[in-house]
This record gives sequence, structure tokens and C-alpha cells, in this order.
Amino acid sequence: MKITDIKLGTIKVPLITPFKTALRTVDAVEDLVVIIETDSGHIGYGEAPPTSVITGDTMGSMKEAILYHIKPRLLGVEIENLNYICNVIQKAMVNNFSAKAALEIAVYDLWSQMVNLPLYKALGGGESKLTTDITISVDYIDKMVSDAVTAVDAGYETLKVKVGKDIGLDIERVKAVHAAVDGKALIRLDANQGWTAKETVKAINTIENAGIHLELVEQPVKGDDIQGLKYIYDRVNTPIMADESSFGPRQVIELIQQQAADIINIKLMKTGGISKAIQIADIASIYGVECMMGCMLESSISVSAAAHLASAKSNAIKKVDLDGPVLCQYPSIKGGVIFEQSDITLNDTPGLGVISVENLTLL
Repeated sequence: MKITDIKLGTIKVPLITPFKTALRTVDAVEDLVVIIETDSGHIGYGEAPPTSVITGDTMGSMKEAILYHIKPRLLGVEIENLNYICNVIQKAMVNNFSAKAALEIAVYDLWSQMVNLPLYKALGGGESKLTTDITISVDYIDKMVSDAVTAVDAGYETLKVKVGKDIGLDIERVKAVHAAVDGKALIRLDANQGWTAKETVKAINTIENAGIHLELVEQPVKGDDIQGLKYIYDRVNTPIMADESSFGPRQVIELIQQQAADIINIKLMKTGGISKAIQIADIASIYGVECMMGCMLESSISVSAAAHLASAKSNAIKKVDLDGPVLCQYPSIKGGVIFEQSDITLNDTPGLGVISVENLTLL
């Protein structure tokens, strides 16, 4: 199975409700799709969102990186040479993590098709069913409470509540959501780098003293503020999860060695793809540190790959935050992983199981 061409397209899927965080507001998933063609007729699909405020990737930068810097190095290469291909992708240029992730997802899709196994089984096997949380966007308190109650009524048992805009108001948001769902759902708090270290300690202590149990607090300080994370970690009981502070394996080792975080959030768009994500999960497993598998605002192509990896590396990945597809008004692909409310069911067909991509605009 030899790579003969790499094509790009875009998809745009409106969200059911606007996605609001401390960093941005988004109304639709608008992603780049990678299509790798082979001489055997097999096709591999990958995907990446332009998340400039987190990874630095834009639609234009991903297109340029793939077509002019990486594609020429991959044409004619046999898919069975998986490690070689991933090495070429990773070393073709620095950064450009999301562009690399989209390519690696398509390559792993083809590789698992080649061995005639669904991706999670090709990676070592695991459970075919996962359970995800759902995101409650930062908003007016009444709206957040309404969204939380609706999610619980739909069967979600874990809510990822976005905060990080106004710490005083954020505490009131948490209290209100907790009062509405107490005993019905766990709460994960995501501050999206919106607080300082001292603010975070004050906020968490206030929440803890109010008798509210948070499952975790995600990335309260800026991504490069490892000392800030350490400061928080040392002063609160609530588990702290690193997100933007943990892009690759080296950063994860630093976080673990400095004891700056309890949990590592793995996202394919940060790691640059599946190969580095596997390394992070293996490192965390060695140290006995728990991981979460997360996603950006992505559709079901790349989130499917993340779900397969979460299953295969469940010894380290204990939490799942893969709600991107269910936030969309309609599915973007036919075939593959099934996303139904909080339930994720992995395909048992080879690769990611993608049959076709809906509303794809070729570039």
C-alpha cells in the first residue's frame, strides 16, 4: 500500500449552541480534512481545526505545511513503514502540531486498514465503548444552569464547566451549577488559562469550603507557567490537570518530575498526532499518572482517532472529554465511530471506518 497522493478539503458544521471559553467564542466547527490516496485504492482520512489561540495553527498555515513541506516527502512511501512516515512528518518542520496530527491520523487510518483491524485493536486492543463528558460554555449563570440541567436530563454524568473570565463571578457560576446537578453529575472545571495562580488557590479553597467537590480543575494559569501550576498543586486538595502546559512528551516529563499536575490532558492537535500521544500515555503509565483524552472543536474524523487511542491506552487514559461531534448540529462523516450523547461506540471495521465525508469542499 503506497501513498500516491495527498489532497485537502474543508468542512463546516454549525454548532447546536455557541462554544464559549475564556479565550474565544465559536459558532461552527470549520476544519481541514486530509485525504491520503494509495495505489491499492484505500483512502485514509485525517482532520485538524485551526486553533490559532492555542496551537498557533491557522487554515492557511496547515495547508502550506502539508502541501509544500510534508507531502513531497511522503509520496511513494509504503504505509507499512509507519515509524518512518511518522518520523518524516514530525521532523519536516518545527511546531505546526495540528497539521502533523491531521496527516498522522490519515496514516494510522491506512495502516490499520492494511492490517485489517479497527485502529484501537491495531494499537493493542481495548473496550469498544467509552463515555464522554459534555462542555458547559461560560455564559450567564441562568444559561449555564439551564445547559447543565439539560445535559443531565440527556444522560450525561460528567460536566466540563468553562470559567476563567471573572473569578468572583466564576465562583458563583460553579455554586449555581453544582446546586442544580448535585448528586446527579460530576463537575470538571476548565479555567482556560484565565486565572492567576493565587486567584486559583483562593477560588478552589472557596469552592472546597462551600462543600463542593470538583473532579478536577483544568489549566487555570497560562500554559508556560509551570511554576504557577506547581504553586496551585501544592496548596489545594482538588486535582489539577495540565492542558496547554503539556503539548509533548518532554513537557509531560517536566510536569511529572516537578509534581506540578495530577492529570495530563492529551490532545492529538497538541501532540502533533498519534505517535507522540502514545509516547505521552506510556510515560504517564510508567509514572502512575492519570491522563485524559481530550479534543479541540473537532468533528468525528479526528475525534474518532482520539477515541480509538483512548481505548487502546486505557491503562493510562482514565478520563474522556470527546464531545466535539455531539456539539455539532449534524454528523460530518458516514461510517466509523458512533457518537450518541455521552456514549461512544468504536467501529469494528478496519481503520477509522470512514466511508465518506459530508459537505466536503476540496481545495
